Amino acid sequence: MKNMKWKSLTTIISLVMMLIVQGCGVEGSGNDQKASGSSEGNTKPITITWWHSMGGDNGKAIDQIVSDFNASQSRIMVKATFQGNYDESLNKLKASLGSDTGPALVQVNDVGTRFMIDSGAAVPVQSYIDKEKYDISKMEPNILNYYKIDHKLYSMPFNSSTAILYYNKDLFKAAGLDPEKPPTTFDELTKAAQKLSAKGITGLSLYIEPWFMEQFFAVQGADYVDHDNGRTSPATQSLANAEAGVKTLTWWKTLVDGKLAHNYGRTADDAKMVFTSGQAAMLLNSTGALRGIVNTVGGKFEVGTGHLPKAEPSQAGGTIVGGASNWILGNKSQEEQDAAWEFIKYLSSPKVQAYWSVNSGYFPITTAAYEEQSVEDNLKKYPQFKTAINQIHETQSNFANQGAVMGVFQEQRQFMSNAIEEVLNGVKTPQDALDEAAASSTGAIQQYNQTK
Repeated sequence: MKNMKWKSLTTIISLVMMLIVQGCGVEGSGNDQKASGSSEGNTKPITITWWHSMGGDNGKAIDQIVSDFNASQSRIMVKATFQGNYDESLNKLKASLGSDTGPALVQVNDVGTRFMIDSGAAVPVQSYIDKEKYDISKMEPNILNYYKIDHKLYSMPFNSSTAILYYNKDLFKAAGLDPEKPPTTFDELTKAAQKLSAKGITGLSLYIEPWFMEQFFAVQGADYVDHDNGRTSPATQSLANAEAGVKTLTWWKTLVDGKLAHNYGRTADDAKMVFTSGQAAMLLNSTGALRGIVNTVGGKFEVGTGHLPKAEPSQAGGTIVGGASNWILGNKSQEEQDAAWEFIKYLSSPKVQAYWSVNSGYFPITTAAYEEQSVEDNLKKYPQFKTAINQIHETQSNFANQGAVMGVFQEQRQFMSNAIEEVLNGVKTPQDALDEAAASSTGAIQQYNQTK
């Protein structure tokens, strides 16, 4: 009798335990589904790759920005990878199109805009702006004017710059020049270089940079290609051999021949090194190099900055925005595209733009960044940063300073570099060299238009 009762009790206990286990199993399945689906705490973050072209001090700032973003939330993980200079990065991107080996987000320099649009590889950020009613009212108008094509923003500006004049205030004083009044015209710069060179130093350190030619066209109010710089319809012809180009290259050649400027070929670093070492009194370069130049000079001398000189003082031109913007690639999953947009918004925020500007020299893409204490403090400590800001704010937007757009801008810059080099080496006259560059560029533009 006792054995029967014991067996019955054992059976009951077994049944109860089975029900408990089954119940736990059902509940556990539900929890597992929740964890793998809607529970954010256990969800694996979406990882996206960002290709960029920022090295040196700017690259360090990029790494810090990405690290801060990744630490600020758990949904998205950004991996930033340096891909070489702008041309190298764009060529790598071109090679990756048609496969999934490329990034979700890529930094492309200004002149890659037309190619990126025509390639169809990117998702216009305008679609996100419209969908979210994302406010761009505080973004710098002249920056948006460059990147907007047909009233649409295809990419989001990130690092924006203009060309400025750097000068050594100590050497200006020693030569009897006013250190608070940098030259503003071709003629003034030539006269300043003559006085500076008489003291046994080079007046101006120059390197062959076609971007300078584009800037000198803009400050003279001249278009670089037809159809309003390719803004009202696709460009069909280069205007590189126009009067603005001949005047600029003739002046450039005169400086070099008169030993008022030294030509350092196509190497920007060599030209910068001569200036930062105090062997040259002036330098033409991007404002994006400002932080690096100031850091390199240290306390050896006081660095001054001035607007890019014009051919004539009465010209109502303005400088072009340089630098680069970020593009969302369309061959990635919707999740990755959305994650790239979230990161773009982070990069565009006043706080991040303030940090980026202070640590690089590029000016903020949003005016709201100037309200950040870090920017206010930086401008007090380094008033040189104000030059680029004032220069872009004083620019009255027109087709010339909005900048040219064409699908073969990389090739065009090569043609222009060749022309400058031939002139400086005495191989051709400015007019002949620019005629050839314009003809080569026009041929490349027309071929591109036929095959795009």
